[in-house]
Amino acid sequence: MGQFPTMKAKRLLAILERKPLSYRVSRQSGSHRRMEAPGRPSLTFAFHDNATIPSGLVRKVLVRDVGLAEDEARKLL
Repeated sequence: MGQFPTMKAKRLLAILERKPLSYRVSRQSGSHRRMEAPGRPSLTFAFHDNATIPSGLVRKVLVRDVGLAEDEARKLL
C-alpha cells in the first residue's frame, strides 16, 4: 500500500462532492466550507482551491474525518 498523493484542494473537494461520498457545501465563509453528506459525518474544509494539500492530510480527511477505510479512500483518488 503506497502513500496517498498530494493534490490541489480543488481536486480533493471534487472527490468529496462526487459519488459515492456525495458531500455538499452547506455553509461557506471565505475559504472555510462546511460540508455535509447523508449518513456521513459533517466536516469543515478550510483550504483555498489552489492550495496543495500534503499526502498525510489527504489521508486524514478521507480516512479519519470521513470515516473511509484506507483501501476505499485510495479507490476514490
